[in-house]
Amino acid sequence: MDIQITPIGMIKTPFLHKENCPIQGVYSPESIGTVELYKEHEEGLKDIELFSHIYLIYYFDQAGEIKYVRSTFLDDEEHGIYASRHPCRPNGIGLSIVKLLERKENILTVSGIDTLDQTPLLDIKPYIPRHDYIDGASEGWITNLEFREKPTARE
Repeated sequence: MDIQITPIGMIKTPFLHKENCPIQGVYSPESIGTVELYKEHEEGLKDIELFSHIYLIYYFDQAGEIKYVRSTFLDDEEHGIYASRHPCRPNGIGLSIVKLLERKENILTVSGIDTLDQTPLLDIKPYIPRHDYIDGASEGWITNLEFREKPTARE
């Protein structure tokens, strides 16, 4: 099976290097970025401004070596790649929830952005609390971990 995915736009942020990029947008709600859809996809944004938050689905084009078991930004213990949000993944697909601040034609201004500048955008979906929130969901191995202000390892 051959799967081909073509970016629909570009995510622009102030983060030029991995070391400066937030680990998760929830820890950096003041981080502002823009999501610029290519003009041929603009029509698909109809009514997007009615949502407060959106999912950005993107490609980790600057990720490093893929390792199926590795330590993460939150923990020095090793975990399977599918039990983490590490960017070095077999298919390099990333997912972020951001707050939608404004739409001007094909450009969305968002806060809580946690991607590198010029990250290729693959898709956008609305965050819908009645569908996306799961009461009582488990946090897995991160349940008792504290957030690290400065990660010890970022690859």
